[in-house]
Amino acid sequence: MKFAYKFSNLLGAFYRHGNLCFSKDGNSVISPVGNRISVFDLKNNKSETLPVSTTKNISCLGISPDGNLAILIDEDGAAVLVSLVTRAVLHHHHFHSPVHSVSFSPDGKKFVITKENVALMYHAPGRNREFNAFALDKSYYGPFDETTCIDWTDDSKCFAVGSKDMTTWIFGAERWANLIYYSLGGHKDIIVGCFFEKDSLDMYTVSQEGTLCVWESDTELEGLRNDDDDVEEIIREDGETRGDVIKGRTDTPKQVEGIKNVRYSQRSKHYFNKAGDFNKLTAAAFHKKTHILVTGFASGAFHLHELPEFDLIHSLSISDQRISTIAMNPTGDWIGFGCSGLGQLLVWEWQSESYVFKQQGHFNNMNSLAYSPDGQYLVTGGDDGKVKVWNTNSGLCFVTFTEHSSSVTNVAFTSSGFVVVSASLDGTVRAFDLHRYRNFRTMTSPRPAQFSSLAVDSSGELVCAGSQDSFEIFLWSMQTGRLLEVLSGHEGPVSSLCFSPVQSVLASVSWDKTVRLWDMLDSWETKETLRLTSDGLAVTYRPDGQELAVASLDGEITFWNPQTGGQAGSIAGRHDLQMGRKETEKITAKQSAKGKSFTSLCYSADGESILAGGQSKCVCIYNIKEHVLMKKFEISCNLSLDAMEEFLDRRKMTEFGSLSLVDEGTGDGDGVELSLPGVKRGDMSSRRFKPEIRVSSLCFSPTGRSWAAASTEGLLIYSLDASLVFDPYDLDMDVTPASIRQQVKKKEWASAILLSFRLNEMPLIREVLEAVPYDQITVVCSSLPDVYVDKLLNFVASTLEKSNHLQFYLSWAQCLLTLHGQKLKNRSGAVLPTVQQLLKSIQRHSDDLSKLCDWNIYNIRYAAALSKQRGMKRTAAESLSDEEEEEEVAMDSGACFCKVIKKR
Repeated sequence: MKFAYKFSNLLGAFYRHGNLCFSKDGNSVISPVGNRISVFDLKNNKSETLPVSTTKNISCLGISPDGNLAILIDEDGAAVLVSLVTRAVLHHHHFHSPVHSVSFSPDGKKFVITKENVALMYHAPGRNREFNAFALDKSYYGPFDETTCIDWTDDSKCFAVGSKDMTTWIFGAERWANLIYYSLGGHKDIIVGCFFEKDSLDMYTVSQEGTLCVWESDTELEGLRNDDDDVEEIIREDGETRGDVIKGRTDTPKQVEGIKNVRYSQRSKHYFNKAGDFNKLTAAAFHKKTHILVTGFASGAFHLHELPEFDLIHSLSISDQRISTIAMNPTGDWIGFGCSGLGQLLVWEWQSESYVFKQQGHFNNMNSLAYSPDGQYLVTGGDDGKVKVWNTNSGLCFVTFTEHSSSVTNVAFTSSGFVVVSASLDGTVRAFDLHRYRNFRTMTSPRPAQFSSLAVDSSGELVCAGSQDSFEIFLWSMQTGRLLEVLSGHEGPVSSLCFSPVQSVLASVSWDKTVRLWDMLDSWETKETLRLTSDGLAVTYRPDGQELAVASLDGEITFWNPQTGGQAGSIAGRHDLQMGRKETEKITAKQSAKGKSFTSLCYSADGESILAGGQSKCVCIYNIKEHVLMKKFEISCNLSLDAMEEFLDRRKMTEFGSLSLVDEGTGDGDGVELSLPGVKRGDMSSRRFKPEIRVSSLCFSPTGRSWAAASTEGLLIYSLDASLVFDPYDLDMDVTPASIRQQVKKKEWASAILLSFRLNEMPLIREVLEAVPYDQITVVCSSLPDVYVDKLLNFVASTLEKSNHLQFYLSWAQCLLTLHGQKLKNRSGAVLPTVQQLLKSIQRHSDDLSKLCDWNIYNIRYAAALSKQRGMKRTAAESLSDEEEEEEVAMDSGACFCKVIKKR
């Protein structure tokens, strides 16, 4: 069960390339992240990455109108049909060429994809179980260049396709006699978006040079007539129907006798750019119900216009990079923006002019990561000089520190969990406060140095950083920020540092093939020097401090006893790295693997296994006692990354070298395909490149139930999946679900719990535990053997995180800790991950309940103030009516008095 980890989430990446989509209810945005898709719940502020992936980066995706199906298409045209309900892959299909866009019809019966200069209509997969979920219905030809965008009419009768040849083509989804095809011009650049008006054939077309054309049709949607004679059907040689083919031409379609063809006229033409100002329009979206047009530009600005009057509602710059895609939710309140240059994902509420969601990952490589002591937070540092702190429950970044001016090489949490320390190549070590979100301490060296490693002791008082140019280790006080000592002795760059969890001993490893142990209590002198067979790259202590693991350049992991200085064992892991061959390498992957090694090590929470990763797509987990490989995790299958395949594609090899090394053009996406002499548009220095797959840092969660890897893809989280493993304990023939339920009926609670743990099936344990009466919890806990106390506490800690029975499971935890606390303390090393998991679960529920209680208190106070205000108004009205009655009585009495006076 210790190795039953599976991919659970992807952090640190929010958008890469492709189009955004909103869910049916409009509360979630679906974003392509490399070869995966992530769902960001905007209402509950959570993220989830689906456990499905394509072969290469996703270029476009389409969501069915009911929100149950998604079509993911990668750069090569390989499509995957995914169920968003079960998170499972339903079908694979290959279009054999890059696809530019995909769109479902509003009724969900058809979907259209555009590739090259053709639009293909398929029958959408429905509730009927079909052998081929992608059945081609019609092929539409018309544009002379590549197609760019699609839009449907509300009744799914027609659709429009924009093209790079500056034309927009309108096709009938059915065989209409008066609308077979129609071509619209009027632009001088690539069509970025084409949109139908609500319940109409009227159109809006937007082009890249910043022009909007408004087209008016002389026919309503109800005026389309059926006809079966204008479409030819293509039948292959094997007799299978390939679908109808509709070929558009530049001339006017032939007119059926007695039926008038649909015609368009240009009502108006508008320009987004002012005179003399050129800002390329890169993305557009239109909401039919509210008539709102959103356009994004290469400068990072966006405009909101109301159509057809073209009234400017709003204009704002949200980024300094080009806006790649725009999407609007079904209600039209929220607008999603994706910027591929920086990996930004933003959701903007245009009515209140505020951000609903604003996230950005590391722009460059992610170098290091660290878990907080309770496992709730993750901190990462990257080449972009930023330090980001992530919530592991929501998967989102809640604070970013930008004080560093160069790459962040290492990060760490202090033991309190409220201070983050980072080391950078800019020569500073900075401490950040997670209460006030500020940089409260900056530590520097007497001479400028580039810090490549970092460590903080268990008390949080000592901070040390290793230099890669002066070969020294600098030691500071966290309280004062003063430099305490400079530790010299290494003859090469210091590659890694680690403090002992139980002693004031610092371990440092260097390229000089030594590991030095420094005593922090005895004048900071070298306590022990361990000799390695090759350059040292990484060092880490076991959680109990009784063992030291070192990764070296020859691909070996050696284990040392820090008390005696003797070597306890070694693992030769070079052949487990499973290297791939880069496109620029002249030697095979097998030969290049001889020079590769592990660059990151991490012990599991119980200290029985160790994680190792390096310049490879694999992360290895070894059993330390047996020195054998237990499992190998492949962190990515994305072929858009370099060094993924072991052998190069022979079809790309020519007598002049590999075709993949040819620079096909710029990578800024502004339409400049070839950097030819005399071309003035586009950035001539821009290049396409494939990032190399690698694992830069690994870290096990203190709870022991998950581990994280910082890689080229982002921050990958792997969690323990207990549902896949049957791991019984002390099992015999009498331990069956029937016998366990029989014990529950007899109210033999302790016996039922022991038997359920021996069978070790989680649903059955939960059933037995929740059957125990509340007043019997203390009695049952007191009668449990010590072996089962740990198991029950671990089960309570893991179940409490997702269960709604808070008081019930908290009572179990309280009784176990109260009655068996002293015995648990004696074996604290083994129980610590369970206690930290329990603490994390309690803290999570505390945060959720505190928010709910605050909201309820606010509502109660508001209702009380409202009722008080209404009571005051009612009292004022009653007093006013009493005064009026008194005035009337006074007037009546005055009138009577006057009458009496007159009579006298």
